[in-house]
Amino acid sequence: MPDYPPLSTQVIGQTESALGAILEPLLARTGVTFHQWLVLTVTAASGASIDRGQLIARISDARKLDGATVETAIAELTTAGLVTADGPVTLTDAGRIRYHNIRGALEEITARLFDLPREDLATAGRVLSIVTSRANALLAGQQASAGAV
Repeated sequence: MPDYPPLSTQVIGQTESALGAILEPLLARTGVTFHQWLVLTVTAASGASIDRGQLIARISDARKLDGATVETAIAELTTAGLVTADGPVTLTDAGRIRYHNIRGALEEITARLFDLPREDLATAGRVLSIVTSRANALLAGQQASAGAV
């Protein structure tokens, strides 16, 4: 059995880089940027429609992006006819199709990459969720301290 390194920021970063290298060309072939993909994904996961403020907050909080970046992605998707944003942000028929095409390709890749024992996946998910929670708490504390200065 190979000797795997312990979980570290380097291992997490390398994994994120490798997964991003797989995702980017797939998105490029569909004409969707990463930030646009985030908007499509969160909107689809919300039943194909979500309040604009909630969408921006969810993406900003999860990906540590400023709201203007998310707003730009929404505007680009609106121009491309993939969402409407005159009320809640809503996937158009073309947006649903584009989302499902990309999601389908990603599911095929994910099935190959995550072909691991269920208990290993559960442990990895649990550990990464704990690390993320702790990092978010640390970040919130740092932001509170910076605001108090």
